[in-house]
Amino acid sequence: MLRFATAVTGSAATAEDVMQETFLAAYRHAGDFRGDASVKSWLMTITFRQALKSGRKRSGEPKEMEPLDALGAAAGWGAEEDPAAALDRHEGRAMLRTAMEGLSEEDRTMLVLRDLEGLSGKEVAQALDLSLAAVKSRLHRSRLHLAAALRRLGYQHGA
Repeated sequence: MLRFATAVTGSAATAEDVMQETFLAAYRHAGDFRGDASVKSWLMTITFRQALKSGRKRSGEPKEMEPLDALGAAAGWGAEEDPAAALDRHEGRAMLRTAMEGLSEEDRTMLVLRDLEGLSGKEVAQALDLSLAAVKSRLHRSRLHLAAALRRLGYQHGA
């Protein structure tokens, strides 16, 4: 949850404050837990909402989405290199960390919940109060943004 809070807020110090508020909120509302979702997704939902309250969150303005084919080209679709292979290399971890830090809050949130924390699509949807279709679409875009960021950092497959 701390990793998620850090990804959403972009600040380790703010994430620690968010964690304190999360556990206080969970304690205060433990009786409200209905068991519809896992405890993990319930806590992630509280963490996300506390992070939004931290004041360092979204502007509320809808962001303009770039066309998928342009985003795919930036991510390397059709190119010989495979950005996902960067994880197999030692330098790939530092590059991945840098790439993640450069992503938007929304992209980091999607990638952390789904790919790092291992929540199911349904659990992510519940945690973020989104439809499953919206989660799938946003996760796809987030992964493309990550791949594009890795390419911009100079990742070359097989190098």
